[in-house]
Parts: sequence; C-alpha cells; structure tokens
Amino acid sequence: MVSPVPRRDTVRILPFGDRAVLAEVDSLAAVIALHAALAADRPAGVVDLVPAARTVLVHVDPVRLSLAAARAWIAATDPHTAATSAPAPTVELPVVYDGADLGDLADLLGLSPEALVARHAAAVWTVAFTGFAPGFGYLVSDDWPFDVPRLASPRTRVPAGAVGLAGPFAGAYPRETPGGWQLIGTTPAALFDPDADPPALLTPGARVRFVPIAPAPPAPAAPASVREQPAAEATGATRALGAEVHSHRPDSPDPVPIPDPTPAPAFEVLTTGPRATVQDLGRPGRLAEGIAVSGAADRAALRTAHRLVGNPEDAAALEITLGGFAARARTDLWVAVTGAWAPIRIDGHPVDPYTAAPWPAGTDLRIDLAAHGARVYLAVRGGVDARPAVGSRSADTLSGLGPPPLAPGAVVALAGDPVVPVPPLDLHPWAPPEDAVLEVPLAPGPRAAWFTDAARGALFEQTWTVSAAADRVGIRLDGAPLERARDGELPSEGMLPGAIQIPPSGLPVILGPDGPVTGGYPVIAVVTDAARDALAQARPGTRIRFRHATLR
Repeated sequence: MVSPVPRRDTVRILPFGDRAVLAEVDSLAAVIALHAALAADRPAGVVDLVPAARTVLVHVDPVRLSLAAARAWIAATDPHTAATSAPAPTVELPVVYDGADLGDLADLLGLSPEALVARHAAAVWTVAFTGFAPGFGYLVSDDWPFDVPRLASPRTRVPAGAVGLAGPFAGAYPRETPGGWQLIGTTPAALFDPDADPPALLTPGARVRFVPIAPAPPAPAAPASVREQPAAEATGATRALGAEVHSHRPDSPDPVPIPDPTPAPAFEVLTTGPRATVQDLGRPGRLAEGIAVSGAADRAALRTAHRLVGNPEDAAALEITLGGFAARARTDLWVAVTGAWAPIRIDGHPVDPYTAAPWPAGTDLRIDLAAHGARVYLAVRGGVDARPAVGSRSADTLSGLGPPPLAPGAVVALAGDPVVPVPPLDLHPWAPPEDAVLEVPLAPGPRAAWFTDAARGALFEQTWTVSAAADRVGIRLDGAPLERARDGELPSEGMLPGAIQIPPSGLPVILGPDGPVTGGYPVIAVVTDAARDALAQARPGTRIRFRHATLR
C-alpha cells in the first residue's frame, strides 16, 4: 500500500505536443492515486495513461478527445476517489533469496541477511509505474524504509528474473539486460510474456507480495545426444519467419502446443543493407506496460505501399534502412516500394517506386542505395508474416520485442492478410523525400522552462544537422548546444515518439518509434504527429529547421 494523498496536493497540467498533456503532482503517492482515479473514469479517446515518478502522461486521439477536453477531465478528477476504492488484487511473486548483493547490502543497512529478507518479504508493495524494459515495474511500499544506493559500477549483464533494490524501489528484471540495482534474489515467474493477456505480470497499481521459496534442485545432465545437438537445430532457429511453437507463461503448468504450420515461403533475403526489419502500425496504447509504440517510422509510406498492392493498411511490410536490399522470390508475388527514393530492379529490369509490380518466382528484386530519404518500405501482396508479439508483427529494436532484424538467408512467408484487387494505376504525382532544409513543426513541451530564453529561441533560429547517431530509437542533432536555466535531475516521466529531449550535452535528441517509454531528460518541445513521417526520412547530414506549429 502507499500513503494517502494529502489534500493540499494539486495537479498541474503541462503541454506535451499536439496529442498529450502531462499531469504533474508533488509525490509518488499522489501519482498512484491520480493514475488510479483517471483509469477508473477513462473517457473514449484516451490512448495511454502512463504514470511515472511525479507525473501521469495522458495521450489522446484528438479526433475522439480534444486536448481541451482532456485537460478539463483531468482538472475535474479527484485523486481521493480511487484511494477509498477496493484494493487491487495482490500478485504473489515467488523469490529465491540468493542475490549476489544480499550479504553486502545487509551489512550496509545494518541488518543480517535473514532480517533483510524478512523485511522485504513482509512488505506489501505497489507497482508505481513501469519503464526501462517491457514489464519492468518500479515497486514502492510504506513498509520499506530504506533508500538503497545503486551499484557504483553497473553490471553489464543482469539475468532475467533477478530481484533487485535501488533507492526506495524494488523490482524484477523481465529479461537479461545491463543494470545497476542491488540484487537480492531470483524469481522463476514469467514477468513478461508477449503471448499473455496482459503481457506484463506487474502493471501500474497492482499490489505485490514477495514469497520466499527454496532453490530448485539442479537439473539432471542432458544426454550426450541432446547436449551435442547444433544450437539452431535444437532451438528451431532455422524456422521460416512466422513459424510458432507454443504460447505459455513459464510459471504456468506444462505448455500447451498451438498448431501453427509454417506458411509457404514467399521469398529469400539475399542482402539487407544496413538494416531491414518487419514493421506494421505498431503497438499503440501499451506504454503503461513499458511497451513502446514501435511500428513503421514513416507510417504514410507504409500505408501507401499496402494500398498499392491491395493489403489492409495495418499489414506488415519490410522497413529497409538506406536501401542495399536484395531478395529472390520463391513464388509469384506482387510488390510495391515506397518511402525513400532508390533504384529498384526486378529480374534486372527497372521498376518505378509507388507502383504495384509483379515479382515472378525465381527472379531477384534489388533495391539499391537510396539517393533521397532514409527508409524504404517493401510491401508484398498478402502481407509479410512474422510471429505477432503483443498484437503486432513490428520489431522493436530497443527492447528486442517482435521479430529480429532480417539477415541474409532468412526466408519470409506471407501472412495471408485479407486483400482487395490491386488498384488501377495510381496517378498521384509522387516525389522523392525533401533534400533541402526539412521544416519540422513543433508543439510545446512540458519542460521548456528548464531552458534559458536564448536557448528556447535558438531551438527555432538555428539550422540543425542530423548526426550519424540516428536510428529508430532517436535522432541526435548537431548544432549549438542549448543552455539550461536550472540544474538538477528530472524524475523520470512518460515519453512519446517525437519528444525532443535535451541531455546534459545540450544537443537535442528526437525520440523515434522505438524510443524509451519513460525518460529523465527534459522535453523542450514535441514534433507534431503529422510531421513524424517526413522526419523519418531524414538521414545523416539532413538539415532541419524547426517552426512553431499552429494548433487548434
């Protein structure tokens, strides 16, 4: 449980672009109460409610709920209404208290290891917010009085299931990752399962009890014939993209096989260029679970490619960075290539972009290096197949959720998505992405006051250049650094694609579709949602000028 919200706590509503606002309060207890009250009375049009250390990000679909209406709804919400409602169900998390830091941390806190374990297991914890990785919950408790220092040197590898402490928080790592928390135990529970509903075991507002269990006995050695089996053969790594084996949480009874025959192969990848991934329209509405939006960076190009070959616009396609891609058809196909402007050849013959074209079996499709733009979209009639994760086939390059990036030799199948006839010749005058200075409209951000007047002016007055550090996670810009008006750290708060964070270097970073769902760098402004598609085609060296957006 958490402390009651003091009556004097007020809610400050800050701008966050053209599709969100940030509700700020004075304490973590107030965040938990406000998030619960908003979730209990959530109107249509709210896409995400993302609690963090001192804020709740309210992300809306402005077609269904205007920002003005969202502000009025937040202002009228009484956080105390949720505080008196029935408590949330409690999740019992089994833990073997065998962490590498247990003894040293107990000494630091003036306890025996047994006493530290007893205090930790006796506390009733609440998931305050998620972040860092899908399914990673930040847990707090009134029963836990300790402020635990992070490790001076973070580990490069923290195993999945590790239970740790940092500051006032407890948490458990859903997957292997670097980390600086003090490790006190291990849980066998499945903290994140993309096939489960919900995929995250620990969601904001849930109550948690850590239940001590004995270590599992060591597993018997596998027979030599199994131990010596090649890794790819043993794990099924050679399956065609889209094949599936089973769906379960590891802490459930025996997994239940789900019939899912491997679809017939459509084409084989020969070369990928710098990177090629499967993308659809992503995973909107899952930020509170630590799951990024992901999906195509240039959504308009993806939708157009699908329309040209008769696919539904939410089907999956390939997103190819800067071109340099080649593949060989295993069956007769229809394809369309959109987005960045690159020479396209099928069986050696030139093909125009933004047109549907046949791709006969046995022939090669080649997309050379792009002369304009950064991301090419290859749509295949019937849609690209890949194993869905949390309702989407998109690859999240930061968290690893979804299919891995394509590699030479990968065999891609068709999803068999519903299709309509290939439309007649499209006469729209398509043109390559802009090579001159790209003009990007910005809406206000929540932390503009953290910067000097000169810095806020310089954001719009100077011409920025896209650096080599540009990918689906974010775009770092080169230019004159922006100066802060205040020092100090900002507690982590919810983020959205298009948010412009200013790290200590003073150089802006524009978050992309795979960007983190929470962050501690102040957001000075936010790229308008409509401008994100054009920004997705900015490549290293592209010059950018920002302008003030006209908002309704």
